[in-house]
Amino acid sequence: MITLPRPLDPVRSIKVKIGLILLGAGAAGMTWFSLWLGWFPLWTSVTAMVVGTVTMQFLAHGMTSPLRDMTEAAKAMAHGDYTRRVRTTSRDEVGDLARAFNQMAGDLAAADRQRRELIANVSHELRTPITALQGLLENIVDGVALAEPETMQTALTQTERLGRLVSELLDLSRLDAGVQSLSTAPIDVRAFLDDVVREASVNAAGSGRDVRFVVAAPTVVVPGDRERLHQVFANLLDNAARHSPPGGTVTVRAERRGEHLLLAVADEGEGIPAPDRDRVFERFTRGERPADGGTGLGLAIARWVVQLHHGTIAVVDPGGGGPALRRERPGCHIHVTLPLQPA
Repeated sequence: MITLPRPLDPVRSIKVKIGLILLGAGAAGMTWFSLWLGWFPLWTSVTAMVVGTVTMQFLAHGMTSPLRDMTEAAKAMAHGDYTRRVRTTSRDEVGDLARAFNQMAGDLAAADRQRRELIANVSHELRTPITALQGLLENIVDGVALAEPETMQTALTQTERLGRLVSELLDLSRLDAGVQSLSTAPIDVRAFLDDVVREASVNAAGSGRDVRFVVAAPTVVVPGDRERLHQVFANLLDNAARHSPPGGTVTVRAERRGEHLLLAVADEGEGIPAPDRDRVFERFTRGERPADGGTGLGLAIARWVVQLHHGTIAVVDPGGGGPALRRERPGCHIHVTLPLQPA
């Protein structure tokens, strides 16, 4: 496709461009009038009119070409093609519109990609426990296996996995809808962490993970939604237990930092490479071991909940933080900060 030049692109106002076009049209009109009066020779007048007309058409074509490009790109988007972009060399209002159009096209392409990934990942996550449940129940019906406690425990585990996925998808829909449902109340941090660690210990033992949990927290009260924060730290401790080596230790510490409370969860696993530390909070990011039973939604929802509490969550370098936190061994270290006063 031949790309024609746009000589008026450096002009920063479409009003000035239109003025130039009108000026050219006026010059062509004056030339025709002069020809009619016989002021100029015929060949000079005709040449001036032709040059003026061609110049006006050329300038007008360059002014309107971004609009035509946007029309063609919009038609392509209607058929699912989000790769089309508009040339944005113009500096006027049409150029601003073209740049906004390109940004919109990029956002739509990202949304379409996320939609496809959502369908693929959810289908995979639903298929795995459903297939396991189907095979287990078929064995029981055919008499190959008996409905013993161990067998039913396996079925319960797969059912719980389905329940977690449904809960995470519901949270994801609330996140996308911008729904902020918090029931804020004072939380005793030490008692709260003891409850979360106690539950994580039971889950780890039930899953056959040889992991030890250590808690160190001061007597401090923080405002927040206990159920939502329990969801966050249950997910962090479950991830830490799954990525810890046999016999490893998962450390949970709390430390006051001015007007904020720092809560750190650390394991003794391989840790997360620095380039991937921001990506782990994106949806459906499950690291290098995607087959470990995770859905890739837990940390994305955890960040959402922490941000609802006007706090922050991040993966930090091992040994970062205050003196009490530097005793932790290398591994994955996640720091959560929460305000000590209601926002």
